[in-house]
Amino acid sequence: MLIAVVEDNEGLANAISNVLTDNGHGVDVIHNGQEADQFLKRESVNLVILDLGLPGVEGLEILSNMRSRGDLTPVIILTAQSETKDAITGLNAGADDYLGKPFEIAELVARGAAMLRRSVKFEASEKIGEIDFARESRSLSVNDKPLDLPRKELAVFECLVNSKGRLVSKEALLSYVYGSGADGSAAAIEVYVSRLRSRVGPHGVSIKAARGVGYRLEC
Repeated sequence: MLIAVVEDNEGLANAISNVLTDNGHGVDVIHNGQEADQFLKRESVNLVILDLGLPGVEGLEILSNMRSRGDLTPVIILTAQSETKDAITGLNAGADDYLGKPFEIAELVARGAAMLRRSVKFEASEKIGEIDFARESRSLSVNDKPLDLPRKELAVFECLVNSKGRLVSKEALLSYVYGSGADGSAAAIEVYVSRLRSRVGPHGVSIKAARGVGYRLEC
């Protein structure tokens, strides 16, 4: 899954990102509210972890902007214990959960995982063309026979499936595969997509490219 961590405390944001990445997620870390607001307008993610006290644009405004444009992506808000009233305001504004600081990162990860499981956007398993994709085990099969993909190609496939037919930018794929700030290049994504096409194409799945923009999964 692709997760946006919007937190101006760089140490905390990086700690959250490291744990999520270790759990197999792609993570985008953003420290500025204005940048986060613009990012969420143009990119599709599966979960947002959103601090309320941000420079540029406050977390509540980012949340309000998301919901006003019909973005129902699950949101967990983070707030200082003294800002409980703001957390309540956030829940009323459309947040799905909140944690007061300080908190255990393990609890945040567990709440995020539970939220993703409950999300109506994603089923435990899904049929893509002739391919059966089991999300929890991250395994693929065709007619009950395993279809093995290398880890990075699997991450590209998962990200494209999660987009539900929407265009996914190379930058979003790069972040999903490597995690925010990690080494990687758009050229590497092109290689993974090319290899992935040859593996899934015979099973009724195609990957369409929009030149200079990104990719879309079709079946």
